[in-house]
Amino acid sequence: MQSSLIDTQGRKISYLRVSVTDRCDMRCVYCMSENMEFLPRPEVLTYAELERLCAVFIRHGVRRIRLTGGEPLVRRDIGDFLLTLGRWIQPDATRPADATGPGLDELTLTTNGSQLGRYADLLARAGVRRVNVSLDSLKPDRFSAITRRGDLYRTLEGVRAARNAGLAVRINTVAMKGINDDEFDDLIVWCGEVGADLCLIETMPMGETGEDRRAQYLPLHAVRLSLQKRWTFEAASGAGGAGPARYVRIGETGQNLGFITPLSHNFCDSCNRVRLSCSGQLYTCLGSDGAVDLRAILRNGGSDADILEAIDLSLSRKPLRHEFLIPDNDAKVRGPTRLMSVTGG
Repeated sequence: MQSSLIDTQGRKISYLRVSVTDRCDMRCVYCMSENMEFLPRPEVLTYAELERLCAVFIRHGVRRIRLTGGEPLVRRDIGDFLLTLGRWIQPDATRPADATGPGLDELTLTTNGSQLGRYADLLARAGVRRVNVSLDSLKPDRFSAITRRGDLYRTLEGVRAARNAGLAVRINTVAMKGINDDEFDDLIVWCGEVGADLCLIETMPMGETGEDRRAQYLPLHAVRLSLQKRWTFEAASGAGGAGPARYVRIGETGQNLGFITPLSHNFCDSCNRVRLSCSGQLYTCLGSDGAVDLRAILRNGGSDADILEAIDLSLSRKPLRHEFLIPDNDAKVRGPTRLMSVTGG
């Protein structure tokens, strides 16, 4: 099916990121404040509402869905929702009876890994073939400080459970100057040992978390130049999927190393993504505040045509590029007011 989801720049939207909850069992310093106040449960979309919105997107050209949070695996009965969405993956004779169009090419998940030990096998049964795991340090004390309450060994066991279940794993590491910038070599080695890819991500100024983003910001072009003095970078054929990361293959480990550089080298011209928050707000750009309220349409009895009309309105407002800025002078750091946890990574 030809996508009908096209913005004013001619970019086809084929990738939907869906936050199923704003809640999390960690409080990572770049994602949320330490003393979070989460949404009242009635404001969060039900699974039936999420399923309906996902179906509209799939029928009109979305081919990949990534579930995010907060931490998606802390939401009660998330397994049933995963199995339901998995029915849209092609080829699958168990697809919904009213399904039309080509369905999903891929269903993926971003997680902090704390619950992966419980859910890895179910994820595989649902048709998930790869997961992204947030892991910013291999040092227990540092991991605890960054996450404000996480257990490193529980996350590491989650990664191993995912690999044992046959899932491909990408480790997402936010590169932070003076915090974890001495661990990138160790992470490359460890990823090689467990058979996971690694992706380094520039810190993004989203909301007030109580941290100094200017002090943390580390341009990844300098990191890449440093790493390639010690590692062999080769062309990474077939790596990456639909996201913004740019990959190389590490000759010594055989795993891929990705770089996501929203500030030093943005990737907006080819953006194919929109994000649905757990409260039904549709964001067409991670780095901008504008949103369209799909929950109101659902709960006021709107039709699928009404939902699609609102999606088209949102796409007509999708900016050419994001608003992130961490200047190297005294100018103001710029970014959206909402926290990263509102829309997921």
